[in-house]
Amino acid sequence: MNDDDDLWGRAHVDPLAGVRAAGDPPWDVYLTGTVFLDIIFTGLDSAPVRGTESWARGMGSSPGGIANMATALARLGLRTSLAAAFGDDHYGEYCWDALEQGEGIDLAASRTVPHWHSPVTVSMAYEGERTMVSHGHEPPPEEPAPDRPPRARAAVAALTPGTSAPWIAEAAGAGTRIFADVGWDDTGRWDLAGLPDLEHCEAFLPNAEEAMRYTRTDCPRAAAHALGERVPLSVVTLGAEGAYAVDGRTGEAAEVPAIRVAALDPTGAGDVFVAGFVTGTLAGWPLADRLAFAGLTAALSVQDFGGSLSAPGWSEIAAWWRRVQQYEDQDPTALTRYAFLEALLPATSRPWPLRRAVPTIGFRHSA
Repeated sequence: MNDDDDLWGRAHVDPLAGVRAAGDPPWDVYLTGTVFLDIIFTGLDSAPVRGTESWARGMGSSPGGIANMATALARLGLRTSLAAAFGDDHYGEYCWDALEQGEGIDLAASRTVPHWHSPVTVSMAYEGERTMVSHGHEPPPEEPAPDRPPRARAAVAALTPGTSAPWIAEAAGAGTRIFADVGWDDTGRWDLAGLPDLEHCEAFLPNAEEAMRYTRTDCPRAAAHALGERVPLSVVTLGAEGAYAVDGRTGEAAEVPAIRVAALDPTGAGDVFVAGFVTGTLAGWPLADRLAFAGLTAALSVQDFGGSLSAPGWSEIAAWWRRVQQYEDQDPTALTRYAFLEALLPATSRPWPLRRAVPTIGFRHSA
């Protein structure tokens, strides 16, 4: 950590301090994917109606796409490397600066593409849901996803039905632990055999609907057990119910309920969940603690605008922990579930001026 860390209120917490050793890879987590500029509208009373104009009470701008997970990992203290293409427009410049200078993410494997404009997503949050509209040209053919990715403890991959990414096998062969999620299968096949890179993965983290479709089950918990026969660790997110995980190597299962919060914007919450789970796994925590931590970080993230810049840091986690212990009607069982945080959190709880999504991508500063 350097003095610049205090600019964004980062607490001096290294969750992997107990497992670091000489000769470790230079990076804790490696990511590759597309960075979007996200523009988020909140405070809408309902979905936009055709032929009318809707005014939002809130708006924020922030890097999005793969930047959501990269930022969440970096704010939790993991040394994060990102390979992505950035447009050479103001949007791309803003996203690069926000990630490299603002969050300390390594972009050595990334590059700026001349005459390619940054992809943009407009997200509208209302009634606990969101609607998104995106625009972008095809990424350049040589968009970063190197066949020989940098050495890292772990990597997070987005699996695409029917395709294989060579870097995943390369990274796994070099000892990198692969955590994978998956998007909606537009082909409608929902065939695990259509995810060839799954064989290289240590953990698979689909949502409940995806898990049930892939396993032909009608219960997300049954789906998690079925997936546990294909990957060492399966984690199924259950939305408002929390998450359920199965360790296929030991047969251990764990379930942790979700934390109820007043959600402002759910953008990126799934990415923050994965970041929290990766952190706990690399640190060697028990399975239930990993689920609890992932759910907590995701819950804290939905209380601010945007997907990347809403991710919590350790000072925010510490403030939450101290606050909930003061509630007179607090459930002692719930407190016990998160007691493992006590040994991790910074000793003091001070304001955390983490960079947040704001309505503009930047103000002009006079000399």
